[in-house]
Amino acid sequence: MAETGVPPVPSPAAMSYPSASVNLPTGTEVFRTYSGAFMCLEIIFGALVWILVAASNVPVPVVQGWVMFVSVTAFACSLLLLLVFLTGLVHMIQTNWNFVDLAYHLTAFVFYFGAFVLEAAVTSLANLIRKENATVINLDNRMLGLNVAATIFAFTVTVCYGCSTVLGFRRWRS
Repeated sequence: MAETGVPPVPSPAAMSYPSASVNLPTGTEVFRTYSGAFMCLEIIFGALVWILVAASNVPVPVVQGWVMFVSVTAFACSLLLLLVFLTGLVHMIQTNWNFVDLAYHLTAFVFYFGAFVLEAAVTSLANLIRKENATVINLDNRMLGLNVAATIFAFTVTVCYGCSTVLGFRRWRS
């Protein structure tokens, strides 16, 4: 017989997971925070990087393939993270969401910084003719303009991920 007034003994599985900790609001209130605004900007500008590089017909596949991979993966992961906060799943999944947010944005920042540098290198070295090297990246004005725009938006997304990393670090530390 169960005694009245005595709480049940928690199972060992329930005791092994930390309680969910998150300082960001859930639902549409996410959009009223700086972190939510930066996530939206990351998604929008990241999609623009993806579209602009793809529209340039990827003149340097090895380098710009990495830029495409980073932009598509970061777009999908940022969208997923935003949906987790919008739907309120952060309260159902027991984990330290402040650390998850920090780790994701730091990783995305590092990868996007590399992608930005590679995209800038492709753009700046276009049509450069060197006498000792026969390899030339020939870009017409349309492709050069698309790569310049992709470089600018890649820099913008990198800055957004950097700001999100700083905000995530402040939330995680508190």
